[in-house]
Amino acid sequence: MPPESIRKRSSRRLAWLGLALALCADAAQAGPAGNVLRIGNGAEPQTLDPHKTETVDGSRIVRDLCEGLTIVSPKGETIPGAAESWQISPDGLEYIFFLRPQARWSNGDPVVAEDFVAGLRRAADPKTGSSYAQMLEPLLNAPEVITGKKPPDSLGVEAVDDHTLLLRLRGPTPYLLGMLSHTTTFPIHRPSLKQYGDQFARPGHMVCNGAYTLDDWVVQSHVRIQRNRHYWNDAQTHIDTVMYYATEDQNSELKAYRAGDLDWATGYPVIQTPWIRKNLPAEFKMAPYLGISYFGYNLTRAPFKDNLKLRQALSLAIDRDIIGEKVLYGLSLPSYGWIPPRTEGVTPQTPAWSKWTQAQRLALARKLYAEAGYSKEHPAEVEIRYNTSENNKRVSVVVAAMWKQWLGVKSTLVNEEWKVFLNTRKLKKKTQVFRSAWIGDYNDASTFLDIMQSTHGQNDTGWSNAQYDALLVQAAAETDPLRRQAQLEQAERILLEDLPMIPLTFYVSKNLVKPWVRQWQDNILDYHYSKDMRIEGY
Repeated sequence: MPPESIRKRSSRRLAWLGLALALCADAAQAGPAGNVLRIGNGAEPQTLDPHKTETVDGSRIVRDLCEGLTIVSPKGETIPGAAESWQISPDGLEYIFFLRPQARWSNGDPVVAEDFVAGLRRAADPKTGSSYAQMLEPLLNAPEVITGKKPPDSLGVEAVDDHTLLLRLRGPTPYLLGMLSHTTTFPIHRPSLKQYGDQFARPGHMVCNGAYTLDDWVVQSHVRIQRNRHYWNDAQTHIDTVMYYATEDQNSELKAYRAGDLDWATGYPVIQTPWIRKNLPAEFKMAPYLGISYFGYNLTRAPFKDNLKLRQALSLAIDRDIIGEKVLYGLSLPSYGWIPPRTEGVTPQTPAWSKWTQAQRLALARKLYAEAGYSKEHPAEVEIRYNTSENNKRVSVVVAAMWKQWLGVKSTLVNEEWKVFLNTRKLKKKTQVFRSAWIGDYNDASTFLDIMQSTHGQNDTGWSNAQYDALLVQAAAETDPLRRQAQLEQAERILLEDLPMIPLTFYVSKNLVKPWVRQWQDNILDYHYSKDMRIEGY
């Protein structure tokens, strides 16, 4: 999913953050604000509809509110969620899930198999407009449902009885259990959807089956959730209230954290990393993370449409070591391929030039740039579009400087507010180069490769390659793990050869967590359910 993006302050938050700034350094030593977890959550969530949310910020909240058949443990392992157990057929084409009989919605209604059937059908239904619908393609008939060729009730999901759910698959899907912890697969409280329609995920309307329930949402300020006393594992939930602050300005978020107004900061300006390492070493949480940052090319229009040599030249002219070490202060790793290290199911691929010196890369970049028809006298003019963020701006400025210095490219930088930026990307009418990133939704190569399929809702490059698409279809149906691995690796090589995007860096997760927040654990998905933590003294 796209990570958190802009951090723009609102007038309401200015008052809140102003209070934080007014606090002296001693406030940083203050303890917790009761049995409350206060999170600097980045951008304002687009929606809390589990089938429509597509950002890290929004999904972090939804995972506290709703629960899938599986969940992710604090260590990053897939474990039972709303389903207490399951059985898999010998051919891997049928999964039978046994729901917890004690599972309840936040209004006390029992959670039943039909709720999952309704949720999956809704997510796949093109009328819903879920950009994640294609994640469900492993289910029988899903491609036809997603494209409107078959009705949603033909999807391979069936309620055997109230507590038994059957999923029928198109092919063995080794990552299915991990995928079922994603919000797109979550159940839905059918009476609420029927009564409120698209407004069902608003305060006063939303009925949840997770550890918390939605209490308040003030746009551009905060989301407040309260403990769901009907949750099946409420006895093991410790924190009563969670506040998610839409602190889109990373400088303000860090100041609020230092002032003791936040218990957990999910973002801060990377330029502050040396100070944080020195002064907050015990609170600085950095770990491997399944994420990549990249620049996407719009291949539906000039100058990048049908211009592979220009795309290659610009990629070669970027010194990723400088970006990782100097611009991002060691908070990322150079990326030459698409699939991050530690991703299960494949050996990540890289182009041959990844092992060259930067001087060798620049020599080839200049050659390709000239062959593409550009020169000092006739430079390429490129627009780099990014969502508002100090870190995104720093990277964009440095890349533009590299292109200018080594090739003579004239770059124009454009920043946009997050929602506007997303819409601009999807329309593909104005973008040329756009900043982007992708965070793995589960630990399998498909979570990265699938988003570059021709018709995928997250493919904002307009790139289309029939062989690539076919390989992913073959891999989805493949029963032999080695053949599947070979198909996925070949797909990544095709992607890197066609180059609809420029891989920049692989992420590491970076959080600031107060010492009184207990039971925090790093994991490769950077998933941290509030129910798994506790506030010291409570």
